[in-house]
Amino acid sequence: MKLAVERWGIVFQNPVLLAAGTCGFGQELQEVVDLEALGGLVTKSVTLEPRLGNQSPRMAEIGTSMINSVGLANPGLDRVRSEKLPWIREHMRRAKVFVSLAGRAPEEYLALVEGLDKEEGFVGYELNLSCPNDSRMQRPFVLDPDAVTEVVAGTRARTGRPLLVKLAPNDPNLGETARCAEGAGADGLTLVNTLPGLAIDTDHRRAVLGAGHGGISGPGLLGAGLLAVATVRRMTALPLLGVGGVGSARDALQYLFAGAFLVQVGTATFADPRSAERIIRDLERWGRRQGVGSVDDLVGAGLPRSAPAKVTSPGTPPPGARVEG
Repeated sequence: MKLAVERWGIVFQNPVLLAAGTCGFGQELQEVVDLEALGGLVTKSVTLEPRLGNQSPRMAEIGTSMINSVGLANPGLDRVRSEKLPWIREHMRRAKVFVSLAGRAPEEYLALVEGLDKEEGFVGYELNLSCPNDSRMQRPFVLDPDAVTEVVAGTRARTGRPLLVKLAPNDPNLGETARCAEGAGADGLTLVNTLPGLAIDTDHRRAVLGAGHGGISGPGLLGAGLLAVATVRRMTALPLLGVGGVGSARDALQYLFAGAFLVQVGTATFADPRSAERIIRDLERWGRRQGVGSVDDLVGAGLPRSAPAKVTSPGTPPPGARVEG
């Protein structure tokens, strides 16, 4: 099976990426993961100023899944520009990199794009509008249509690179939010972020995490992510990226069948740092056994025939796009 897929004029050598917040900036995993074997990765979310993150403990098991409240800890724009991107440019040539952006106000997203867009080494941005772990915000931007429009339209006006918007699994108006993001200029949608949740220490009768609540990821998020992808696939022709509970080729295939063209592996890498590489190998073997020609043949294949499982024509970058090789 041909694993390579193309969107926005960018060729991804396979459909498996590492998810934001789980792989740092790539450098943190270089000793244990063959990063250049991957389709790519999404960096930790970058904010204007450095952030230390939330009070520890920041991660815990909850059933078979994980709950975390890291709080967007990152080195900030200046160090990302001076330290992280140079490393990415030197070490990641085949794997494609998206930079995740986060902010407390719409203008912070715009300033981040203005501060990064002249740099090389990455192909586009993933706008983190749905993180449930930022205690500085009353609610994620993604649950406010006006904020979604302001952030996406503002960043769209400042870059020709592809813009991905990361949506939330607890959005009661998910389809409308997707349409809102598309109308404001998004080039793709990432589905989904972690699900807000709580774990309680029964011995001490208090929240397990230092920040109290957190975001649930891992196997328990798989069904919600698949439903979100299938729901949004019926409402837009934008390319979709599926994330949430991907730990095997079978999980990745479900996202492809639901309408995603790329999948992101996150929590599984904590248990097995090489899980993404294993998924890539298993996808290729499955496709060979099934006689499948390419990944594109699978995208949306699990949707009802009446569903408009179209995807954006490959090879067509957004207007004015500057695409990395």
